[in-house]
Amino acid sequence: MTGSIYRRMGQLLFNFWPYLLISTISALIFVLLNSASIWLMASFINNVLTDFDKIVQSQLEWASKSTLTTNEKLKYWTNLLILRDTPTESLKILCYAILSVFFIKNIFLYIKNLLLRIVELKLVRDIRDHLYKHIQTLSLGYFHKRHTGSITSIVMNDVEQLQIALGVVFQRLFVEPINILTFVTLLFIISWKLAIIAIIIIPLAGFAIIGIGRSIRRKSRRTQQKIAEIMQILTETLSSIRIVKAFVNEKDEIKKFTRESRNYFKLLLKRAKLDLISGPITESFGVIIGVVLLWYGGTEVLMDRGLVPEDFIRFILILFSILGPIKQLSNVNLKIQAGAASAERIFGLLDTPSEIVEDPNPIDLGIFNKSISFNKVHFEYNEDNDQVLDQVSFTINKGEVVAMVGPSGAGKSTIADLIPRFFDVSSGVIEIDENDIKKLSLASLRGNMGIVTQEVILFNDTIKNNIAYAQSDVSDDAIYAAAKAANALEFIEKTPNGFDTLIGERGAKLSGGQKQRLAISRALLKNPPILILDEATSALDTESEKKVQKAIEALMKDRTTLVIAHRLSTVQNADKIIVIDRGKVIETGTHQKLYDQNGVYRKLYDIQFD
Repeated sequence: MTGSIYRRMGQLLFNFWPYLLISTISALIFVLLNSASIWLMASFINNVLTDFDKIVQSQLEWASKSTLTTNEKLKYWTNLLILRDTPTESLKILCYAILSVFFIKNIFLYIKNLLLRIVELKLVRDIRDHLYKHIQTLSLGYFHKRHTGSITSIVMNDVEQLQIALGVVFQRLFVEPINILTFVTLLFIISWKLAIIAIIIIPLAGFAIIGIGRSIRRKSRRTQQKIAEIMQILTETLSSIRIVKAFVNEKDEIKKFTRESRNYFKLLLKRAKLDLISGPITESFGVIIGVVLLWYGGTEVLMDRGLVPEDFIRFILILFSILGPIKQLSNVNLKIQAGAASAERIFGLLDTPSEIVEDPNPIDLGIFNKSISFNKVHFEYNEDNDQVLDQVSFTINKGEVVAMVGPSGAGKSTIADLIPRFFDVSSGVIEIDENDIKKLSLASLRGNMGIVTQEVILFNDTIKNNIAYAQSDVSDDAIYAAAKAANALEFIEKTPNGFDTLIGERGAKLSGGQKQRLAISRALLKNPPILILDEATSALDTESEKKVQKAIEALMKDRTTLVIAHRLSTVQNADKIIVIDRGKVIETGTHQKLYDQNGVYRKLYDIQFD
């Protein structure tokens, strides 16, 4: 799994190869100049502490030699750059050189950091956009199985964690390994004996850091899962705040949230302990290395065993300079593990297939003109044989108003969801104009339908934009006409800004009847040939229902309509009534015919009107 994640991230990063190429070149130049700055600092210390004539003498000796070691060549070229006639002049040139190197290296550091930040931000933007786009392709079944908070957590928190990891990786992983490699090379050039001692001790810190990193990854995975649970609680509470207050249940909700918040805190604390111990471990090993080398190298200098003071000073400067990159790399590993845990969840969502797959060569339905038919349709929501519909067959002809009634849980709303193919049938066939809906393009299928449900979905936008949702280039006159036909002008004109009034989240500023009339306005504006009304008035009071019913009558005019109703008074004039019970069609006919049969419909009718 880990290899797959890194490979996929690499594929995504490849799209930005021009940025990465230039930033890599800038990083290489920065590293070389960084090493040069440390080398020059050692030369500065040596020039201050060492007799000038002795430095000149060494330079003359190197110039006369036929062969020089790499260390001697580097020192010779450095002195060639900075040595002048007097110590003061040489010191001045050295200061200019140090200043120039530091200035230029920081320019390349800025270029590298800027380009990598652009890649980081663009990559995160693309991942979040890709996630949102993929979520839009998933079927309703997926959202029935997953909590909204969990999905939101992946899109926001996990992507943010991945961004943090990418930021650290880009800023450190592009530079520090090259820095370390360059410094180690210089250490071997100066003294291979001292370098070997350092190389032996350094891996011990590496093993400890790797172990910590694995634990960090496990805890990061659990942390992201826990924050998803917290977001779910928050989402549910805010969306149900009216019920919470009505039942005076604030204390229990606070306890539930606090409990999960404390569990989240415990996970964060465990991860923080590992995060914080990584630095001290790395630094402790660095100090051990430094002390050992100070003792050994100092002895070599004092005993005059081939290590001169200048080389020892340069070695120590480079050695302590290498500890910073090593420490940064240990932090990089921790961030990578945390980011990998988030990437697992991100790619897990991206890899989730949609249960509704469009035919490779879909048929365009065009304008509906004949019939909708169910042929022995069987449906289960899951694989546990949770049967909802069993051998359901019926036909709705063009222009008919067909009502579907039955007890709660009989399968009426499921039928309404199957027609626009929000779910696929387990067996059997649904046909529209004699075409299996699985072979129709989803756009042409759903484009022929207007759906008004009991739970009205409105957006935190203006009345105008809610009516015109998903319909571009709609005139204000058309929106006005739709609102008028839906009996919605009555309340719209009383709002502060009319059609430009913001209605709040999910239409919080409107009453139930007003929301429903906006939904009907939206359906009228779409002007679909097929209309599905799923208990559109069941949640309304009598006065609101009358107003909405008038709007529905205007909406149903000259359309093929499926009405799912709990209140039988609203369906008595239907051309045909289908009675569903326990997932089966048990009666079909007009109101009078079914009433006279004295069956299930008659019982339901008598219960409501007695």
